[in-house]
Amino acid sequence: MSDGPLRMAMVGGGPGAFIGPVHRMAAELDGRIRLVAGAFSRDADKSRAAALGYGIDPARAHGDYRRMLAAEAARPDGARLVAIVTPNHLHFPVAKAALEAGFHVLSDKPATATLEEAVELARVVADSGRLYGLTYTYTGYPMVREARALVARGDLGAVRKVVVEYSQGWLSDAVDSAQAAWRADPAQSGLGGCIGDIGVHAFNIAEFVSGLAVTRLNADLNHVVAGRSLDDDCNILLRFGDGVPGVLVASQVAAGDRNGLRLRVYGSRGGLDWCHGAPDVLTLNWLDRPTQVLHAASPYLTPAGRGPARLPTGHPEGFIAAFANIYRDFADAIAGGATGAPVPTIQDGVRGMAFVARAVAANGAGWVDL
Repeated sequence: MSDGPLRMAMVGGGPGAFIGPVHRMAAELDGRIRLVAGAFSRDADKSRAAALGYGIDPARAHGDYRRMLAAEAARPDGARLVAIVTPNHLHFPVAKAALEAGFHVLSDKPATATLEEAVELARVVADSGRLYGLTYTYTGYPMVREARALVARGDLGAVRKVVVEYSQGWLSDAVDSAQAAWRADPAQSGLGGCIGDIGVHAFNIAEFVSGLAVTRLNADLNHVVAGRSLDDDCNILLRFGDGVPGVLVASQVAAGDRNGLRLRVYGSRGGLDWCHGAPDVLTLNWLDRPTQVLHAASPYLTPAGRGPARLPTGHPEGFIAAFANIYRDFADAIAGGATGAPVPTIQDGVRGMAFVARAVAANGAGWVDL
């Protein structure tokens, strides 16, 4: 960019946070973006301490995001992009304030805490003339983008079934930590627990790769751990466009599982299989010929799968690199470049919240329209 790296401010990501440092590492990986300011905590002292930890001027750290936005907007070298890494209940007010103040926004998922907020945010984005993106991280993996390209090209034939699962075990007990506490609190998490935390990831990647939109669902959401007010286990039957069946399983009480995201898409000629545990591999199981294993960064991949890779084939790239692909693509979009890479938008955010809202409202009621 002509004036150096794109300057970014962050809301959230204070001392002890997990996802804030991840966003910062991903944003700065390619040298395209630089963190310069933030409202890292509502406690001004903690916010300044976070700034020192991030290596930025503590004078540009604030305890109130509105004050931070005003200060950065007034600087000739102020931030142009705001990253939102807070609990869900703050996603909407921070995004709205940032967009209306003239900043581009890249937010952690889900877009908002409620469907009504997501619909309103879509209006704000349209009126603002600024770009808005969501870090549905797994869409940044090269082999997920390869899978999407192969399905779109028709290699698998007509899609006949989609199966996605996302299993974790870290909430199998009443965990006493800040990360667990806000996820179990409807005032901070929103109306969904597991479904809003990881179920939306599963929903998003299923639509992203298959190229199909879910039209109906049949939800079975459970509260497995005693005393928990939000769901911690989800089993959902899906119906995509053209009547294609699907299954979505998401759980945070699958004891022993760590981050078990897996996607399978079956067509008339064969199926594909991708899992987060081996993200640099895509397996194609053909109906009438041997199984084919594709490796990231290989010359035989499509441009969609080959382009995001930073290392030669055989050198694994992981979560931070996938995250960084979304940041790099978003920086390109702000700069006016044609990346050809699909950064999740507010429309994806609205669909994700519609999925959560409909599943929660119709839990146990049988098939309903999405």
